[in-house]
Amino acid sequence: MIKHTLLIGMLLSSVVLSTACSLEPPRNSNMSNNVRDTVPQHKAVTIAEQMIGAPYRYGGNTPKGFDCSGLVYYSYSKAGYPIGRDSKSQIAQTITIDPRDLRPGDLVFFDIEGSNTHIGIYTGHGQFIHAPSSGKRVSYASMDEKYWRDHFVRAGRLK
Repeated sequence: MIKHTLLIGMLLSSVVLSTACSLEPPRNSNMSNNVRDTVPQHKAVTIAEQMIGAPYRYGGNTPKGFDCSGLVYYSYSKAGYPIGRDSKSQIAQTITIDPRDLRPGDLVFFDIEGSNTHIGIYTGHGQFIHAPSSGKRVSYASMDEKYWRDHFVRAGRLK
């Protein structure tokens, strides 16, 4: 009976894992489909989504308030993937990817004040989560919005 229950539990776990990591398939067939490679990214997206509505706070990296890189830092740290705290170190931890190959959990970088000063976490279907600016809250934004298209610098995938 114990072996039978254990076997059922293992089968259910594998079904849950295989469906949990299928938010959006990679467009590039050369990408690894290894679940282990995508779990931190998917967890980071889920954690960032749970922060929707949190206030913006310059230098913030907790649910009490986030700046853009603080949200990325918090989401990836909670997902078990260490990442730098500021956008400069975060961009250094990515490889440049074609924006058409974005997958959930990839990072998107924008030039707001003359440098790569804004960052978001891509969630799929042309959307990303970010901590916009003072007086605003963590929210979704569309890569298709003119403002974000005009300020887009690069897409990156964590190494």
